[in-house]
Amino acid sequence: MRLFRPSAIVRWLYPEALFRLKTKEKILCLTFDDGPDPGSTPYLLETLERHDIKTVFFCSGKAAEKYPELIDKITSKGHIIGNHGYNHLNGLKTPAGKYCEDVHFASGLTSDKLFRPPYGRLSIRQYNRLRKSYCIVLWDIMPYDFDTGYGMEKSLRTLIRMIRPGSVIVLHDTPASASPEFLREFLDLALSKNYRFGLPDFRR
Repeated sequence: MRLFRPSAIVRWLYPEALFRLKTKEKILCLTFDDGPDPGSTPYLLETLERHDIKTVFFCSGKAAEKYPELIDKITSKGHIIGNHGYNHLNGLKTPAGKYCEDVHFASGLTSDKLFRPPYGRLSIRQYNRLRKSYCIVLWDIMPYDFDTGYGMEKSLRTLIRMIRPGSVIVLHDTPASASPEFLREFLDLALSKNYRFGLPDFRR
């Protein structure tokens, strides 16, 4: 079963996490997970620059270590780097100590302020430890752009149908997921509906 929005239980379990911007204005926050990757990051940056949109790239520490030049390129274009862990661990299958150690290790390569748990999964113990050091960012909409069984057309329709003021959207920065046509079409449709894109104030 695909859950395009986090359930009320998830929002209750992680009360200080960011799921949605606090605004009634038609503002969206666009984010990308799992990069950087030379097969997708450059054209995502090109498309975003063409639309003058700034986003958050939640980067894998392992990928950031492998492609530091792409991290530099992301920040040089005015985007924000977030921490997505080093090894992309599933928090519900990983002991708290090991999980938090993985996140802290990635912080030196990505961000020591913003963290998005891979798969959106972390235990209450992990959450309580990490929220002391990081703003934990989840999402309001996950359109399953990575799911080849769902398909890009359905993903785009889902995204356009579900956006609302303040939505934090998660897409993926991988060659198998990122499509310049998908991103361009989504941005054009959102802008035609008078949405604009912005970033929250992440200062703690």
